[in-house]
Amino acid sequence: MNQENQLPRDADGLVGLEAWSRSFDRLYRKTDRLYYDMAHTCGLSESAYWVMYAIYASGGTATVRSLVEDCVASKQTINSALRSLEAKGLVEMSFCEGSKKSKSVALTEAGTAFADRRIAPACAAERRAFDVLDADEQAELIRLVEKYVEGVEAELARSKGADDER
Repeated sequence: MNQENQLPRDADGLVGLEAWSRSFDRLYRKTDRLYYDMAHTCGLSESAYWVMYAIYASGGTATVRSLVEDCVASKQTINSALRSLEAKGLVEMSFCEGSKKSKSVALTEAGTAFADRRIAPACAAERRAFDVLDADEQAELIRLVEKYVEGVEAELARSKGADDER
């Protein structure tokens, strides 16, 4: 890494909190804000936007279980978003074949038109933005973000364990 691009470190060798707040955290929040604005421009909550995005990315149908996994949200959050989308006439829900418990969700005709108008352009913009990186950079970005997320998960679990011991 270029010397002038290195972030200042504290006595423990960790990136200083002030530098951290100005760098990665700011980028994360900026990206989050872009999607927040996009969702609200569409007239949807963030959760409903991500549910529509996931259904669209799945070819127009998905199970509630897959939406919980894909959107990294609670079942309650997904069901609330689905009720909102159903009330707008964008999705319809039915029981999965052979099940009285598992539900499937499909875009309605209006939902497909909405996704084509609002979700598809966002997906295309993301792909074009990702294509600014070469193949090695794309793989490295994914690898590093996955490593970071795993690290945060581990540290939060460790912190929770320490809190539970008190």
